[in-house]
Amino acid sequence: MLTVFLIFFPLLISVLLLVLKPAHAKVWALAASIIELAASLFVAYSFDKNGGLQYFVNVPWIDSLGLSFYVAIDGISLLLVLLTTVLVPFIILSSFGHQYEKPSTFYGLILMMQMALVGVFTARDGLLFYLFWEAALIPIYFICLIWGGAERGRITLKFFIYTLAGSLFMLVALVYLYFLTPGEHTFNIYALYDAGAALGPYPQALIFWAMFVAFAIKMPVFPFHTWQPDTYTNAPTQGTMLLSGIMLKMGIYGVIRWLLPLVPLGVKEWGLTAVIISVIGIIYASCIAIVQKDLKRLIAYSSIAHVGLISAGIFTLSETGIQGAMIQMISHGILVVALFFIVDIIQRRTQTSELIKLGGIRNAAPIFTTVFIIVMLGSVALPSTSGFVGEFLLINSLVQYKFALGIVAGLTIILGAVYMLRSFQQSMSGEANAITATFTDLTGHEKLVLYPIVLMIIVIGVYPAPLLDISESAVKNIVEIYSNYSASVK
Repeated sequence: MLTVFLIFFPLLISVLLLVLKPAHAKVWALAASIIELAASLFVAYSFDKNGGLQYFVNVPWIDSLGLSFYVAIDGISLLLVLLTTVLVPFIILSSFGHQYEKPSTFYGLILMMQMALVGVFTARDGLLFYLFWEAALIPIYFICLIWGGAERGRITLKFFIYTLAGSLFMLVALVYLYFLTPGEHTFNIYALYDAGAALGPYPQALIFWAMFVAFAIKMPVFPFHTWQPDTYTNAPTQGTMLLSGIMLKMGIYGVIRWLLPLVPLGVKEWGLTAVIISVIGIIYASCIAIVQKDLKRLIAYSSIAHVGLISAGIFTLSETGIQGAMIQMISHGILVVALFFIVDIIQRRTQTSELIKLGGIRNAAPIFTTVFIIVMLGSVALPSTSGFVGEFLLINSLVQYKFALGIVAGLTIILGAVYMLRSFQQSMSGEANAITATFTDLTGHEKLVLYPIVLMIIVIGVYPAPLLDISESAVKNIVEIYSNYSASVK
């Protein structure tokens, strides 16, 4: 029942916030997110890393259609549930420096999104997965539309259309497989695996692209990324954190959990194409990040580059690549939330995020500067930071898969260093100007957000074994399922 609690407790508090509209809605939301975090930590503490599916609930929902409320947690799900429950309190706390209109609605939508995200990461029924997938879109759409920037209407509509269109491709694929399940049709994940693996190469290829497009848009990877930079830039900071820190992991998770075992022949046939697309995206996004003049937009493009590397590593179909993707998802979520919060601090103090207008901040804010340096070094994968572990595993898997692609993908470290060091130099170094002369150092609540994140960056970088141990068994299981289906399909 703990899985059910993790899914529906945020929804309960969200409904209470929307109905009661308490005066201190952000305190309610923060308290609820901390309770949710405590529950997830208990699950992690009691989790048997070699025990397969745990904390599962499988209750018939609509018997006539073979639908059930089937949720469970394995190592892959647990890491992403932990990422969600760890980041949401920091995202809520980071908003304490803002005064949002309709705060009950704002924080209620954040908790509603948390519910959907946990649902996505634990669902073991295809239709239930799709419903949670779509449910996550609704709160972030309204967060961006109501509290976004000047062009929020046009940009949010583009984001909504992109993601909804991709989701419909996925729904068509899942329904098609549902009708191929034997006997009384079902959306059970393992029945869908069997149905997909039994298909020939051509239908598997069609299903591969239907689902890959849905996941690629959500991540996003090149060339399905065009909604992302504008959306990240115009969304309120907490909306951007939710999108980049957690929501894009839905697409990566979908590839690992659903795509690889579902259509092994499709993955075999088109996996290399997916790797090439992902590697192109790494170089493309990194080069565009180098020439960006706005710090928030620069980080948006850097996120595309990092996600491209994760996507490429997954399609090597190796344990090393998928384990690298798992640890890099955790690292990227932590780092990108910290980076966008750093940009938010700069914007609130200077009313700009344009690099040309900044400079000299390090003279007035040494603590802020130190935190920025550590987060930046994690982003460029300096050894002993969280970013290094995942990128090393991912690049290693790519080198073993296709040496040339691994070398090209490895350029992400060099290019990342170029745009991150450039942005740091332009914003923090030099002499202060009229805009930055009065810049103040970190406040109490800002330290409460950034200090624990800095600690996590260092701890994961120095000792990633506990996280890798959690996901190891589940990753091996995914690879075995894919290999077995691949070997059995003629």
